[in-house]
Amino acid sequence: MKVLITGSSGLIGSAAIAFLIGGGDEVVRLVRPSSPSEAGLTGDIAWDPKAGIIEESRLEGLDAVIHLAGENIGARRWTQAQKQRLVDSRITGTQLLSGSLARLMRPPKVLLSASAVGYYDDGREEWIDEGSSPGKGFLADLVRQWEAATTAAAQRGIRVVHMRFGMVLAPSGGVLARMLTPFRLGLGGRIGSGRQYQSWIAMDDVLGALRHLLEHAELSGAVNVTGPNPVTNSQFTKALGRAISRPTFAPLPAFAARLALGEMADELLLKGARVRPSKLLENGYSFLYPHLEGALRHLLRHG
Repeated sequence: MKVLITGSSGLIGSAAIAFLIGGGDEVVRLVRPSSPSEAGLTGDIAWDPKAGIIEESRLEGLDAVIHLAGENIGARRWTQAQKQRLVDSRITGTQLLSGSLARLMRPPKVLLSASAVGYYDDGREEWIDEGSSPGKGFLADLVRQWEAATTAAAQRGIRVVHMRFGMVLAPSGGVLARMLTPFRLGLGGRIGSGRQYQSWIAMDDVLGALRHLLEHAELSGAVNVTGPNPVTNSQFTKALGRAISRPTFAPLPAFAARLALGEMADELLLKGARVRPSKLLENGYSFLYPHLEGALRHLLRHG
């Protein structure tokens, strides 16, 4: 299978390239012209979403596209300027890619496009699946626009999957890597009430889900890429503390989180959703790490 990947330098993208090549697939990156080359890849394709430039003719003959590009949602405090950058990095690039794929003589069969469980509202104890209603706020609005930006590809007959990622756990980067240092210093603790749900997934299952979505043509639309057993923030905190044999008695009060991060604290830290990956489960995907304790033991042992 010839697969194009955007966002190849990110946490998921870099892991996906190694995973796909290891499985015998041919991988091509869609990158900015200044990006360094990478060993084992057959030839990068250039694009510049801000300028509306893409080497469209070189997209012919692809079997699949995995679209992961977008600025890190939690990298900086959400000023108005930063929120606009987050929107632009997702919507502009997705529209350019989707429109380009739609114009091809031989478009790919499938476009797996990144999305997020931030689409959903805070359901408290209620289970949420792909059919649940959208939430309110900046992140939910962003996800709606992000998913809508693939319309041209879907109208062309390309199977589009919106991968609504939960919190991806990997010791090499992302949220877990940022948490490890303070937790190892004994500074870990729940955030706010600790009752908000965290829908997590181990990187191994992210890659397994990617393969499953590439190979199962009956899956389209929104697909929750989360583990089957979400936990509350308090439960996550205690599990991580046990995994590294450290106490977790340093809570971060809600007011302190809001003081430090503003609006971002409410949307990323103090609310959550108890998300069920219904489509993956019903379609027969078997999770390698369905429970948090086992996932953390595996990830920290191999990190």
